[in-house]
Amino acid sequence: MDQIKIGKFIAECRKNKNLTQAQLAEELNVTDRAISKWETGKAMPNFDIMLDLCSILGINVNELLCGEMIDMEQKDDQLNELIFQMAKNEERYHKRLLHSACVIVAISLLALICLVTLISLLIPECPFQYFLIIVSVILFVIPCIIALKFKVETGYYECKNCQNMFVPNYKGIALLMQTPTRRLLKCTKCGKWTWCKKLTKR
Repeated sequence: MDQIKIGKFIAECRKNKNLTQAQLAEELNVTDRAISKWETGKAMPNFDIMLDLCSILGINVNELLCGEMIDMEQKDDQLNELIFQMAKNEERYHKRLLHSACVIVAISLLALICLVTLISLLIPECPFQYFLIIVSVILFVIPCIIALKFKVETGYYECKNCQNMFVPNYKGIALLMQTPTRRLLKCTKCGKWTWCKKLTKR
């Protein structure tokens, strides 16, 4: 989506309705600064505001997201292109989340090793040392849980045997063997254990 184009389109439609930014902002219960950001392409209206905005401007959501008026012949092609672009954007977003999960785990593991090493070297063996090591492990587990959530929510796994796509439960994700792109899982359809391929959501 071209935010600059959408912004210019919002401004044009607003002017065609003889509305000022302040008047449009009042009708939508937002600030005129928000309207200015939309029209300059610095921000997009939230989805919960889009329907009201389209109703006031006399356009539909498809036209708003395309940044232009669409005739009936173009409508299907424009809609398909828009859906494709949104799917690609969502796929890129999930890939970034998956990458972030790997980075979180790697940094957390490195921090855990450094902390345990420093505690072992600097603090003599005593209950306090054990306490600090336990705290370090807990601090490692918390970001790992966050990374695990990312992994579960960013896609599916495809069974090598029957090509079934499924989302395993948290226990299955956390405990079983894995590589960066595959994980040993039991398929929910054929019931066989295979190295399932990770697929991001589309």
